[in-house]
Amino acid sequence: MISAIWAEDEQGVIGVDGRLPWSLPGELAHFKKTTFHQAILMGRKTFEGMNKRVLPGRTTIIMTRDADYKVEDNDNVLVFNHREAVIDWYRAQDKITAKDLYIIGGAEIFSAFDGCFDRLYRTVVHGNFEGDTHFPENIQLGQFSELSSVDYPSDEDNDYAFTVKVYEYKR
Repeated sequence: MISAIWAEDEQGVIGVDGRLPWSLPGELAHFKKTTFHQAILMGRKTFEGMNKRVLPGRTTIIMTRDADYKVEDNDNVLVFNHREAVIDWYRAQDKITAKDLYIIGGAEIFSAFDGCFDRLYRTVVHGNFEGDTHFPENIQLGQFSELSSVDYPSDEDNDYAFTVKVYEYKR
């Protein structure tokens, strides 16, 4: 299964200066639970915005136009230069040990995989933030059916309430 997973504010903002514009431990726990033991795909800018930190317990795939891009000393990181190479890797996995693929950003990467998503995991952070990156408008939620919606209130660890919605592509 190929899925997109992201968090956005009420205006569709997903990033500022290569990072998330909020800190929500509860939302990060949802992200970890959903993607753990799977493969995550991000663009080079997103990876560098995370200080080139590889998330444990996942296969990390970085997509970049830079054919010489390298990630030092990490066997759990794959680098591809175009969407077709990622799709080929995904399809070539051993059926027994195959991992789902979660596209985690940024906006260019989400757009590049439009039309490939089986499922969407969308977190709406209830607030408005300054940002320079928005979730792409070309991905139409109307092509998907909502499977679930869970509200999380703000609390001592999470300054903002948020809602996690899961959608499935209409076949």
